[in-house]
Amino acid sequence: MPSVADCFRQHAPAYLQQHGDRVPLGHLKVIHAINRCQSGELGYVNFQCESCGKEHWTGRSCGNRHCANCGSHKSSQWLEKQTARLLPTHYFLVTFTVPKQLRFVLRGSQRDGYAAIFDAGSEAIRTVASASKYLRGCQLGFFGVLHTWGRDVAVYHPHVHFVVPGGGVNEAEGVWQQTPENFFLPHAALSKVYKAKFADHLRASGLYDQVDASAWQPQWTVDIKPVGSGSASLKYLAAYVHRVGISDKRIVAIDSENVTYRYTPSGETRSRTKPVRGTEFIRAVVQHTLPSGFQKIRYYGWQSPNSRIDNEEVRWLVMLYLGLAFCLWAYTKSPQSAGPRCKDCGGNLRTISVIDHEGRVLYQNALGYLDSG
Repeated sequence: MPSVADCFRQHAPAYLQQHGDRVPLGHLKVIHAINRCQSGELGYVNFQCESCGKEHWTGRSCGNRHCANCGSHKSSQWLEKQTARLLPTHYFLVTFTVPKQLRFVLRGSQRDGYAAIFDAGSEAIRTVASASKYLRGCQLGFFGVLHTWGRDVAVYHPHVHFVVPGGGVNEAEGVWQQTPENFFLPHAALSKVYKAKFADHLRASGLYDQVDASAWQPQWTVDIKPVGSGSASLKYLAAYVHRVGISDKRIVAIDSENVTYRYTPSGETRSRTKPVRGTEFIRAVVQHTLPSGFQKIRYYGWQSPNSRIDNEEVRWLVMLYLGLAFCLWAYTKSPQSAGPRCKDCGGNLRTISVIDHEGRVLYQNALGYLDSG
């Protein structure tokens, strides 16, 4: 089966030759990392099957956060941790995006542009909540995840999803205040405040004058969706927090000229195949490269690591609000992600040794005893 890495090895040289010095350093690092991932250039990992005893060798992974080969284990760990932190209440998924006229500004100044979506969106939620009937006087706790792509990796579509519990902590009274399950905040007010705060952040970063005036005319789209317990939203976001805009399973074919991949258009259920020039595919993938050190997951309020209120205190307040008699509920943790499996018998593989690109042993563990009788 062809992979994203195969596409890069086939077409990245032509892409680099075509664009030369115009390729940003961050994009170069991603291209070189994906080209070398699991190719053997970075060294090898030796596994042994715990069931049949057979040894398996595989090339070391690059570990780059933009690589389709890497990150799935981190996604599973993140999902397990966030699922354990869910409160026994309802949740909302609040999504902030920007008009098409603004996307070229964000593409050219990604660090400031992406930070503006995070800051304006989180500030808008707290500002509108502070004046709302149900959340007035409350401290909220939520987190946001940045996406820069849509259904099709070729489309540049920066937006942030915030996962917000339907309630907040009234610190003055020491109680949990809850919203209705089908209402969080008014769309119109949230959209208006978000647009104004986004403009303020662009002014502060010196980007405001680059925006076409028409971008400020229409009402900006803000989506508020009730998502029940929040677990489904976590599973949806987990597929993106440590992964990239396209996975190996969506690559249909590669040849000397083109890459064909599969995607599902928005509003449709049936997938389509899309052939593009190989160099265009490389451009489509690397356009989603994040600035070095940029945090694509951010936590706010009592979900922030610096909050004086921790998650377990909030959980207790929610249980008191619901009534202890109705809070004999069980934690449901997602199963731990399975490690590598033996291709012959399906048994678990354990790491025996790790060797770098110069043949030096970085880690070594004795072979397990295989009892044949």
